[in-house]
Amino acid sequence: MLKIKRLITVSLMFLISNIFATIVLAKVDGPSVFWKYSLWGKRRAFTEGAETLSKRLAEETDGKFKLKIFYGGQLAKSRENWDGLKANSFEMATVCNFYHPKKNPGLMVLTLPFLPLGSSFDRDAKVRQAVYDHPILKKEASKFNGIYFMTSNLPQYEFMGKGKPPLKLSDFKGMRVRAGGGVGTAMVRLGATKMSVPAPETYTLIARGAVDAVSFPFTYAHAAYKIPEVADWYTANLSPGTSDCPYVMNMQAYNKLPKQYQNLLNSLRGEALESLKAAYKKADDKNLPIWKKKFKEIRYDKNTLAEFKAKVGKPIWDEWVSANKDQFDAQAVLDVILNYK
Repeated sequence: MLKIKRLITVSLMFLISNIFATIVLAKVDGPSVFWKYSLWGKRRAFTEGAETLSKRLAEETDGKFKLKIFYGGQLAKSRENWDGLKANSFEMATVCNFYHPKKNPGLMVLTLPFLPLGSSFDRDAKVRQAVYDHPILKKEASKFNGIYFMTSNLPQYEFMGKGKPPLKLSDFKGMRVRAGGGVGTAMVRLGATKMSVPAPETYTLIARGAVDAVSFPFTYAHAAYKIPEVADWYTANLSPGTSDCPYVMNMQAYNKLPKQYQNLLNSLRGEALESLKAAYKKADDKNLPIWKKKFKEIRYDKNTLAEFKAKVGKPIWDEWVSANKDQFDAQAVLDVILNYK
């Protein structure tokens, strides 16, 4: 009798352990898939969303869905990721709009200065996603075999520079600044010379004195590209705008995925965004205390910023709409941002 009870107990334990193992190991089943992700530079806060996707896809499929990230422009240079997607050279990439404005004119709306962005990471992510979901943007991406997956939700830009600090906005006159898109246009209105160069090249240029100041998403990107090693000052509240570098999927590759993999990929968007949010905050928490002690921090008063916004905000929006109205309904794209509740 005792042996029977022990046998039953062992059998139940075995059954229960198998049930729990099944629950713990319950994954999304499917075929083996290998995706290549094209990125430039090194791993940094900006890439943590991609890292999260890579890790979680492998976990949820027992390693059957592999997303390998190729850093350092191994698959394509920063200006060539649209072309790589179109050529089916890889299945996913981060694409920064200002590196190739003619290829994504609609997406350039997110580089316009002083848009109503920056108050909340979560809200900004929703606004950017709404822009991607507009038919005009979908059509634009499809020309390069692309589907917008999610935003990297870049923080507002600030400048970090070497030499005489621009204590007044008029001090930017004559300065050579690395600034892309609408932010670059805004700085030109202050009399600066705009230089649009790939991020990995900025350190060398500012170190050699070929550029006076660099605008990047604050603060992670300045640190990632080692600008603090050669800088003397930084702006802390200029916040003239930002740019947009979405994660883009290869349309053909996505359409070939089994439905369960498509659903899994889309279900991980929230986790990827949260990892970006945490990474940006971690960078700020590390960088700001050091920078406040080491560099000249520049803050402009409210009236100065209001005048700057009035000068370069809506006027540049209107110019952008006018310049693109014959290609697409630019006002409709801009209104997605301006009218978002």
